[in-house]
Amino acid sequence: MILPIVGYGHPTLRKTAAPIEKDYPNLKELIANMYETMYNADGVGLAAPQVDLPIRLFVVGFRPYDEKTDTYGAPTEEHTVINPEIVGFGPDKDWFNEGCLSVPDIHEDVLRPTTLRLRWMDEEWVQHDEEISGLFARVAQHEIDHLDGKVFTDRLSSLRRTMLKRRLNDIQAGRIQTKYRMKTPKK
Repeated sequence: MILPIVGYGHPTLRKTAAPIEKDYPNLKELIANMYETMYNADGVGLAAPQVDLPIRLFVVGFRPYDEKTDTYGAPTEEHTVINPEIVGFGPDKDWFNEGCLSVPDIHEDVLRPTTLRLRWMDEEWVQHDEEISGLFARVAQHEIDHLDGKVFTDRLSSLRRTMLKRRLNDIQAGRIQTKYRMKTPKK
């Protein structure tokens, strides 16, 4: 089932998400719905607060895109991340142009560490403690921000946020068009 994605300004995006236990109600179904929602919106990551659930869970999935046919292939890499904890960061940082399903049509360069050590549980409640890098590390940091009540625009300079204020206000007021269902504070 495709879930509505909450938009910028929705109060759930500013809450610190709570850890969950193995017996969280309908967890497998929720995870499947989050993957379906993320892929439907052409996303690569989706945190539970983005579907109005303040819990420490996110999904990540990468699918190859074919420009000739304007279609996506089957996922080549997926990660279900429950109760993540960043143990440490590598020394190098890099800029990357980020976007967010909760902040549609805004893409900005964000500076983040290129590697991190992450501890989490997967959907089978197997614990992972790994150094991750590349796109997984980037997306994981973005999604963990959501779990901590932050959005990527919080990482921009105050000048850049001021320049985006009108567009952010439009999202908050529901004056946007997306190809996926959104839930905004004003709707």
